[in-house]
Amino acid sequence: MNIAIITGASSGMGREFAVQLDRCLGKTDEIWLLARSREPLEKLSYSMQTKARVIVIDLTDEAAFKQFEEVLAIQNPKITVLVNCAGTGSHKFFARQSKEEIDAMIQLNITALTRMTMLCLPYMKSGSKLIQVSSGAAFVPQSAFAVYAASKAYVYSLSRALGQELRGRGITVTAVCPGPVNTPFLTHAYEDMSGFGALKRLTMAKTACVVKKAIEDCKIGKSVSTCGLPIKLLYLSTQSVQNVMITCFRV
Repeated sequence: MNIAIITGASSGMGREFAVQLDRCLGKTDEIWLLARSREPLEKLSYSMQTKARVIVIDLTDEAAFKQFEEVLAIQNPKITVLVNCAGTGSHKFFARQSKEEIDAMIQLNITALTRMTMLCLPYMKSGSKLIQVSSGAAFVPQSAFAVYAASKAYVYSLSRALGQELRGRGITVTAVCPGPVNTPFLTHAYEDMSGFGALKRLTMAKTACVVKKAIEDCKIGKSVSTCGLPIKLLYLSTQSVQNVMITCFRV
């Protein structure tokens, strides 16, 4: 059985990945939709052409991960696409953030993504695609977004390294690094949006455009997907040294 797995599929970019992959995936038997909220997942599944399996899971819960690991072992699918999209953020100065806010970002953005990647890789074969949703925040440290930006830098770095490691297996890894995207994440991260500056408003991208570009880049094996000129320029201005280092230390 060939499947695609999408985490964070209940809203925002995760939902959009499900919608667009539903239209373009060939030879896929099921798309597994993962998130904490059942109702939006079920509503999404009813609208899809490809058979969708709703999996309600809290990716910060160790017991839930154990159950998902058992499901994979029983079904023994071939995972053609894994989209790690689940994430959270909080726009506050570090000293003003609660332990719970910081722990949530680390557990979901870093630990859960890493664990999901580890669980799924044994079921991925030559031709499989791994899409890791990072952020343009990964390219530079950001005041009042310190933990979030650091967590996305981890996702970016992990993705670039995995791309090198998995090349021999024929598995491509794409780090999706958008700037601000018009999703429910923004209102969650910024609360009253007072910290969301004019420049970010001007460079905000549409969810559908970011996901469309990510899928296109994934298909041609690009290691990094950026959408829009401002974020592309930011990426190019900060990555030249890193690209040299990645090439020098390629295994």
